[in-house]
Amino acid sequence: MLFKEYEGKRVLVTGGAGFIGSNLVEKLVEIGAQVVVADNLSRGRIKNLRNVFNYIEFYKADLTNLDNCIKVSRGVDYIFHLASNVGGIHYISKLNVEQLTPSVLMNLNMLEAARINDVENFLFTSSACIYRNKTNSLNIFKEEDGYPANPPTTYGWAKILGEIACKSYYKDYGIKSAIVRIFNAYGEKENLDLKWAHVIPSLIRKALLYPKERFVVFGDGTQQRAFLYVKDCVEGLLLSMLRANDADPINLGSDEVVTINEVINKILKILKKKVEIEYDLSATIGVKGYCADLTKMKEKLNWMPKTSLEEGLRRTIEWARNEIQLE
Repeated sequence: MLFKEYEGKRVLVTGGAGFIGSNLVEKLVEIGAQVVVADNLSRGRIKNLRNVFNYIEFYKADLTNLDNCIKVSRGVDYIFHLASNVGGIHYISKLNVEQLTPSVLMNLNMLEAARINDVENFLFTSSACIYRNKTNSLNIFKEEDGYPANPPTTYGWAKILGEIACKSYYKDYGIKSAIVRIFNAYGEKENLDLKWAHVIPSLIRKALLYPKERFVVFGDGTQQRAFLYVKDCVEGLLLSMLRANDADPINLGSDEVVTINEVINKILKILKKKVEIEYDLSATIGVKGYCADLTKMKEKLNWMPKTSLEEGLRRTIEWARNEIQLE
């Protein structure tokens, strides 16, 4: 049995009603873990957990409160700490305190709760957003590029502070901590609301609803990214908890680099649809091109993602089509 180490273990997932969290919860239930979910439902949704809700313990909880963190982590063996304030590029490039303060409080509180409750292993989901571009072409970020820290957003700073906290609790209290910098995860259960959506769900929504909604692309579409399908992301997180828990950050991503225009073409090909593309050249686009150096990930996890972008897009489109019909 894959991931047999989780069988019978009591596992907490914070932010477990969100996009990556709910996919992780489903996998943990499948492999026999006793799953606890803590989420304040500000962005997470109970319906993301509908397939497993009867098999989990759910707390609607504000994790900026330490007492709540202690409560939900009592008796837990592993903590996957995914809860944070996050959105698409237009969100993280404009709001500051809203991204910084709650996330920092949650990170510190969950680590302190892990110490108090003698939790065996802790995983913190960091982000590619901690990196600042080095070049105007394709940036291939190595883990050491994260320091000295100089992220372009307060969301990135919140993640940096979370990493420092994990390292500190590992050094001072011996809490085994995995720090995973996720690069461009996408897939089922991601938010399709354009206020919050990342690039792939945003493009899929626009394509499905066109011409009811305009098909507007931020920038000229030549931006380069490597996207990680969420089921692969979940596998990477499960392995990281077990194999990379020395508080040394690792990247988690794919090596399939594409332009946004190539993603659009794949989506439209799958849908067999033609649209009039509008390019908003005044929009915020973030780093022009970036992906993860996966050397350390391969070495520590002995693993690589297996889902192609085209296959991941097919699955995500099928899910999104059903979601939009329910709106």
